[in-house]
Amino acid sequence: MHQSPTENFRPRVLHVAQPVDGGVARVLTDLTRAQLAAGLGVAVACPDGPLAAELRSLGADVRHWRANRAPGASLGAEVRRVADVVADVRPDVVHAHSAKAGVAGRLAVRGRIPTVFQPHAWSFEAVDGGAAGLARRWERWGARWAARVVCVSEAERLRGEAAGIRARWTVIPNGVDPERFRPAADAVRPPLLRGAGPGDRVVVCVGRLCRQKGQDVLLTAWRRIAGQVPGARLVLVGDGPDRAELAAAAPDSVLFAGAVDDVAPWYRAADLVVLPSRWEGMALAPLEAMACGVPVVVTDVDGARETLPPACAPRCLVPSRNPAALAGAVTALLLDPSVRASLGRRGRAHVLSAHDVRDTAAAVTGVYRALLDDGPPAEAPPVGPAEYERPEHRPTEYGRTEFRPTEYGPTEHRRAEFWRTEPTEHRESTHS
Repeated sequence: MHQSPTENFRPRVLHVAQPVDGGVARVLTDLTRAQLAAGLGVAVACPDGPLAAELRSLGADVRHWRANRAPGASLGAEVRRVADVVADVRPDVVHAHSAKAGVAGRLAVRGRIPTVFQPHAWSFEAVDGGAAGLARRWERWGARWAARVVCVSEAERLRGEAAGIRARWTVIPNGVDPERFRPAADAVRPPLLRGAGPGDRVVVCVGRLCRQKGQDVLLTAWRRIAGQVPGARLVLVGDGPDRAELAAAAPDSVLFAGAVDDVAPWYRAADLVVLPSRWEGMALAPLEAMACGVPVVVTDVDGARETLPPACAPRCLVPSRNPAALAGAVTALLLDPSVRASLGRRGRAHVLSAHDVRDTAAAVTGVYRALLDDGPPAEAPPVGPAEYERPEHRPTEYGRTEFRPTEYGPTEHRRAEFWRTEPTEHRESTHS
């Protein structure tokens, strides 16, 4: 049974977002849709583009925020623009998504309004050397202006703590829409795959074409895979700064689909979905693929173990940046259709149980309620051990699970295992 926000709880939330593509855009779109349906007032400050247009079509109050993806000389002006939007919208809660919006949003508000920061993977993982050190120092400092830091996985929270970030944490795993992402009895292959034979195995990788997502590692592994699985095709779905370099290194069996409006048909056309990331918070692509009943192979980065059903990890989880291990896991699954089918069923049941976007959205609204009930946040940095609150999954009468926030005192920090529970009973009709 899904949680729903408490009746008559109608705060006005301002989401601040940059970047505006990939997983951040999908998370924000799902949150906006759910929050509007629950009666919340939703405003979004983001750069113009497809995301802004989609959010506006949902009914959100979208405010143009001119901002670059990376920090730079324009930061001061970007902070002032956020401050102007805040003054005009007068939100009850500010929710900043990802590194750039997290910097600008927190500097603009500075704790005067309850502020939620959601990193969607830490900024210091995207850079090396001195830049990583600067990013860590900022995150330690900026945490004072976040009434709550929401992480999408326990691993992401632990990485933040290890970097010295002292915050009041909440872990809310990413969720996907199980109605949009569901198996298709008669999946029709997209036109790009019309030339593939009925026995050809199709591997799909969905993600921005960039260093983070590791498509270069997958291409290295693909040479071994293609040599052992005749007729195998690899489709890279997405666009990004590394496209030209990847295309130059790709053999003929690799196809580039580009950016697409709807990724679900690509999942359904796949025999296997692979995400070879170098770092993540908790990637959406594996959850979407599993919701479609398709098995996945993912690298062991933050959030990956929490994404998978525990029984699937031995076959579906490989070390990051290891083309040989990736090739071995992908090849083994492509050659074993019965195992793929079993993993696909387990994955679908797991997503229904633990990663339904309706539960995710309700848990986020629960964070807003807690902050507004607590009153204005203190502007001083946290003193003493950080507070930690995570959603606890408890079985419902349908064999699913639901989010229940659980707080831990200073001596009670421990690795959460809430993603380990599989449903004892699965009824697809609960989502029909």
